[in-house]
Amino acid sequence: MSNLWRTKPLKQLMAEADESEKGLKKTLSSASLVALGIGAIIGAGLFSITGMAAANYAGPGIMISFIIAAIGCAFAGLCYAEFASMIPVAGSAYTYSYATMGEFIAWIIGWDLVLEYAVGAATVASSWSGYLGKFFHSFGVALPETLITTPFDITSTGASGIINLPAVFIVLIMSLILIKGTSESAKVNTAIVILKVAIVIIFIVVGFKYVKAENLTPLIPENTGKFGEYGWSGIIRAAAVVFFAYIGFDAVSTAAQETKDPKKSMPIGIMGSLLICTVLYIIFAYVMVGVVHYKAFAAGGGSDHLAPVAIAIEAMGDVVNGKVVPAYPWLNTTIILAILLGYASVILVMLMGQSRVFYSMSKDGLLPKVFSEVHPKYRTPYKSNLFFLVFVSLFAAFIPGRVVGEMTSIGTLFAFILVCVGVLVLRKTQPDAPRAFRTPLVPLIPVLGILVCFGMMAFLPFDTWIRLVCWMMIGLDVYLFRGIKNSFLGKANNTTNDPKNYSVTAISGAALTLVLAVLAFLHHQNAETDDSGLIAFSVVMIIVHTILYGYYFIKNKK
Repeated sequence: MSNLWRTKPLKQLMAEADESEKGLKKTLSSASLVALGIGAIIGAGLFSITGMAAANYAGPGIMISFIIAAIGCAFAGLCYAEFASMIPVAGSAYTYSYATMGEFIAWIIGWDLVLEYAVGAATVASSWSGYLGKFFHSFGVALPETLITTPFDITSTGASGIINLPAVFIVLIMSLILIKGTSESAKVNTAIVILKVAIVIIFIVVGFKYVKAENLTPLIPENTGKFGEYGWSGIIRAAAVVFFAYIGFDAVSTAAQETKDPKKSMPIGIMGSLLICTVLYIIFAYVMVGVVHYKAFAAGGGSDHLAPVAIAIEAMGDVVNGKVVPAYPWLNTTIILAILLGYASVILVMLMGQSRVFYSMSKDGLLPKVFSEVHPKYRTPYKSNLFFLVFVSLFAAFIPGRVVGEMTSIGTLFAFILVCVGVLVLRKTQPDAPRAFRTPLVPLIPVLGILVCFGMMAFLPFDTWIRLVCWMMIGLDVYLFRGIKNSFLGKANNTTNDPKNYSVTAISGAALTLVLAVLAFLHHQNAETDDSGLIAFSVVMIIVHTILYGYYFIKNKK
């Protein structure tokens, strides 16, 4: 049996959590964690991809999509709460997997979390840019569309974008705040959250009277004949896409090592932020698709697609000479400004979550030491923050928000599935371990969490699955070349040179290569637009990795 399945002892994890003098500073309370969760949750879903999901998949039924996504989140959230109360260590699902399912699964989930946090931050940064353009436009200033649009998006004039510069700017600012310190970041985030929730409530109250019944009828538009375009298949696909909006509550778990009383505060932070935001999501979505016909959210240039609330705000008014005159023009600008600030807090929490995951992976030897180096004054993983400043900026500058948004959703769902599985495993292997919070109705709740999350994954487009598989193959490459031989747990047990470790990883990679081939074939068979670029990339990945994994398997076969 390969040593890749060796788990990290709970006692060792708790000892690491107690090393606060040399590690991360404990400054966060239960209230701070709830605010941290709300800071990540509210904004990403309400203010960015909701309009796109309604326009392309669900129509007014986007409200039902949010309910479905919330159900999956509730199941996963209960599992997260148990883990976070048991293992109050930075790293979120990565750390939980290491304690329950072994190093190999932990590596997979840690690598997957890059999709959830880093790529998620890029999605929100792209949308932030769209709202910034709307904000300047309200003052009669038009930002050059080619400089706020990625090369793969088209501007309102039909030209291709060049680079999304505002997205790079906001990632830079939030990264520098994180380097300054977690306590300072939490204070900034709390202030923004208070403003953001107030604006959400104002939007609901003001917009409620402009809701038109015809915009909500039919609630579930008839399917176009294509899977995922309206009808119930569209609603479930939209649920998978907007699932991205709920990743704030699990970002709370990444701050466990910086929390004063994590066993008590973690469950409160996770479930409290999830409950508050779910209620607001459903009401907000009702107002948004009620004020404007859902098809309107697909109009305009690339930056408009991720600024649906701005479109809804412009429709809140009376019709004069066939044109809507906003009833509260000052409020329109104020709301957009609040959204810009709110997005900043979302980006901040996601960047924080990602740097903490890499901090934990580096502390385990699976990644270079640079990611766990703590600033001597601020006691933050500043080099990790600087790395993701560059990484996230590149994604935000050049990759369309729709693409990175769906990548984030599938990465999030995959992480939630592994956390639900982890609870089942730990209840079996370590039933007597102390738990400040216990997930109720085990195994029912974790099993339902697995089924709901996988069900939503299955409804995501083929191209999203292709990107996930390619990303995981790259992760296995890093693990083969560096992770196995540098694992501290492996060194402690003298198993870093075990040929089985390389063989198992190579076989897993070969299986992913086969999955990629099947997905690429299915995508090409069902593509309605030119997919030659994606197919060419997939073919190159398949050829290169068939050779690579074959070499490692033959070399280490015994």
